[in-house]
Formats: sequence, C-alpha cells, structure tokens
Amino acid sequence: MRQASGKKRYIPALSFRWLTPLYDPLLKWVMREETFKQRLIQHANIRPGMKVLDLGCGTGTLTIMLKKIHPNAQVTGVDGDPDVLKIALDKSRGSDIQWDEGLASSLPYPDSTFDRVVTSLVIHHLITDDKRLAFKEIHRVLKPDGELYVLDFGAPHSSTTRFMTTYMRRLEETADNFDGLIPRFVAEAGFGSVKEAENFVTVFGPLSIIQAMKGT
Repeated sequence: MRQASGKKRYIPALSFRWLTPLYDPLLKWVMREETFKQRLIQHANIRPGMKVLDLGCGTGTLTIMLKKIHPNAQVTGVDGDPDVLKIALDKSRGSDIQWDEGLASSLPYPDSTFDRVVTSLVIHHLITDDKRLAFKEIHRVLKPDGELYVLDFGAPHSSTTRFMTTYMRRLEETADNFDGLIPRFVAEAGFGSVKEAENFVTVFGPLSIIQAMKGT
C-alpha cells in the first residue's frame, strides 16, 4: 500500500489495478516469497494465543502462512486496498482469519491490541513521513511487550547489491530502505532492541528482516 502526505490516496500493488492479478505470480516465481516469508515467521517467535497483525497483507499470502503454521494464534490481515482483500478472503476460505481495511498511518485498532506485528514488502511503498507515521501506529497498537518484524528492501551488503540499488532506488519510495534508514525510523517511533535479523538477495535488490521490541 502507498500513501501520500496530506490528502491520502491509495496506490495498489504494482501501482496499477489492472496488474493486481499478476502480484501473486510475480512474488512466488520471481522473488521466492515463500522462502523469505518463512524466515520472517520463524523470527517472529509466535506462540499459541498470541494476537498477530499482518500489516499491508495484500492478497493474504503471508497471513495465510501465519495461520497455517500457528493455528492457535489469532491472525488479522489489514490492507488499504479492498480489491486485494477480496482476493485474500477467497484464498483463505475455511480459515479463521480476520480481514480489515485500513491504512498504515491510521490503523483501525485500539492501543495495545497485538502481541506481534509483521509486515512484508509494504514499507518501501510509503513516502518518508508516512513510514514514520506507520511505525508510530505499529508501536501504538502493540502490547507493552509486543514485537515488530519488518521484511522489506534494505541496505546493500555487497558490491553486487549496491549496484542493483542504483536503479531500484528510483522506483517507488525505496531510497530510505536502501540507505539503511528503516531501523532509525523504527527506533524513532519508540522501539528498542532494533536490529537487522537477516538479509537476502533477490533479483530486485537486497531484502532485510528488521526486528524490534516495544518497551525495551
């Protein structure tokens, strides 16, 4: 999901609504999404009974994976695009998952609702101000001992990935990510123990898993 400052407007996955049906195949076959989303779930250390929010859930791939791996967790997916939420609902028939419409900068939940918030390939769509707002909102809806796990484009760790980012940083709002600013924005929102837990190389550039804790 992407937001603009001031008057909010929503830009769907892949920027154009007519491309939405291509979103799942692109992530599955080109970006190996199941590999790094599995790693994200492993890092999140989810336990039975926890309330888990998938922020910017899109078509629900990660959300459904979370519920399959942790059937006793209470899993919610939120996204600002009603069209992709319809796809997510269809994909999850028979699963006990809550699907909500909402934007990262104004989440529709009370304070201290969730034990974990996870988000995958969403933050790079947001302009800088909205990235900061999103992390403040995540901090607000997490419980006092809650944890955040972000999978998104990150700082390059090799000459190859640095070269890849020279082009990719012109697309969307990825410059903050490739400049390594996401951990700083997370810390500014009030989180502690912020660190890069793991990084990956994809055809579109480097990805990082950033983890952080509320109240530490």
